[in-house]
Amino acid sequence: METKKTTENEEKKNLSFVEQIVEGELEKGKNGGRIQTRFPPEPNGYIHIGHAKAICMDFGVADRNNGVCNLRFDDTNPSKEDTEYVDSILHDIEWLGFKWGNVYYASDYFEKLWDFAVWLIKKGLAYIDEQTSEQIAQQKGTPTTPGIASPYRDRPVEESLRLFELMNTPDAVEGSMVLRAKLDMANPNMHFRDPVIYRIIHIPHHRTGTKWHAYPMYDFAHGQSDYFEGVTHSICTLEFVPHRPLYDKFIDLLKEMNGETDNIADNRPRQIEFNRLNLTYTVMSKRKLHTLVDEKLVSGWDDPRMPTICGMRRRGYSAQSIRNFIDSIGYTKFDALNDYALLEAAVRDDLNKKACRVSAVLNPVKLIITNYPEGKTEELEAINNPENEADGTHTITFSRELWIEREDFMEDAPKKFFRLSPDKEVRLKNAYIIKCKGCKKDEEGNVVEIYAEYDPTSKSGMEGANRKVKGTLHWLSVGHCKKAEVRLYDRLFEVENPSADDRDFRELLNPNSLTVLDNCYVEDYLAEKKVGDFLQFQRIGYFTIDPDSTPEHLVFNRTVGLKDTWAKMNK
Repeated sequence: METKKTTENEEKKNLSFVEQIVEGELEKGKNGGRIQTRFPPEPNGYIHIGHAKAICMDFGVADRNNGVCNLRFDDTNPSKEDTEYVDSILHDIEWLGFKWGNVYYASDYFEKLWDFAVWLIKKGLAYIDEQTSEQIAQQKGTPTTPGIASPYRDRPVEESLRLFELMNTPDAVEGSMVLRAKLDMANPNMHFRDPVIYRIIHIPHHRTGTKWHAYPMYDFAHGQSDYFEGVTHSICTLEFVPHRPLYDKFIDLLKEMNGETDNIADNRPRQIEFNRLNLTYTVMSKRKLHTLVDEKLVSGWDDPRMPTICGMRRRGYSAQSIRNFIDSIGYTKFDALNDYALLEAAVRDDLNKKACRVSAVLNPVKLIITNYPEGKTEELEAINNPENEADGTHTITFSRELWIEREDFMEDAPKKFFRLSPDKEVRLKNAYIIKCKGCKKDEEGNVVEIYAEYDPTSKSGMEGANRKVKGTLHWLSVGHCKKAEVRLYDRLFEVENPSADDRDFRELLNPNSLTVLDNCYVEDYLAEKKVGDFLQFQRIGYFTIDPDSTPEHLVFNRTVGLKDTWAKMNK
């Protein structure tokens, strides 16, 4: 019994503060012992790893407590929204491994929100303001000085109702008027100083077309949508802390309209805030990400340097590695800047278990085994993944002429160079031990061919293979491999925290964030692989096949190196 209690206590300790709150309320029977969360993206761009943190929380806490997490698109601003983004968000959430209960849209509630706004006007709690946005902003005051009441604050209810109807017609001029909640112009929380709750937008909506011309603001639509859906916990990031009192106020008023004031504290959503995910060497601002795409500073939303989920997928990150990384950094009430290296470590750790080991030569130079018979070939066995025996093996062809990495040969090598150099032995992976006999150079002194002899008794598995040789090289048979393009991706920005830098963020981009190598070779075996497969180019790093790849022109993206070279460079 004691052991069971200890285990339960340990589990509680491992829970985030959000999960502890949720479980505490469930134990008390709040909301009828029900848990319902939602992930509420605005469909105005592709989701990124910051959203993935919220997704893991929203779906994870519901799943852990036998609840449901719904998906709701906050589509209240037709000027920025598109079905393209809706489709991409659905795909990315599914790829991350989560299943939603229902899909909703804030636009589902436009009628209800309109009726609520009309009720507020009739109660004297909302009015039409015909000032400019600049005038309204000036009158807001500061956190320490009260705001100035609008000259329209006390306009007659009937007049506000008439103008509100006018707002929702094609005749209304954008910016000519807004609907404001009539709350408290002296409240220290600026969000309470008669917030704008409706504005005029004439751009057709991606779902409702031209039915509406007046649209609710986020703060007016969000909490109410939670309430309409029966959300119990509205989990969001820390920037929404000052919005929470207004969130609660509007729900109070909704419950009043519905005659539910006798249970004002129950059967309503509770907003809880956690720290957002910030990563070094990147930006999370949707506006900046839009700029990168729109100005073609990257190849698109799925550029492998982008922090978007589709970009990370294209780069070769696994869904599990992203989830593992998010679990490792946890959820707190304090914003932090997370090291990109931690994400890459999570990727390495997961791909090590999943990636198929193959040979690829990125900077080729020819190696000729002079005592190997011309025309002879051998099919040698290569293990697909030493971490998982079930992944099996494949064959790689050995011949007299091979490609090796240029960096694996030095004519005049230092003592601790354990690769190929004259009169030194190395082991060829899955093949033989060879001894270098020299090289041939062109007129400019560049090595064009390296010569070696092999020991026929030293093939992997033979007795002669047992002698100690310090270096092992990967290789490809010249006549049995495929040419390929390899894209080496690195940090998108040169500075650690571009968001905190006063310079234009475009100036901070890393000019070496992409290097394209177009004279590479890979195993014939890779022709069988498809987009999304995880690969390890032995001794080089983790790679994946890019969607641009064709059978005639293979293209591979570097996911991450085998080691964190960036950290070494910046010490």
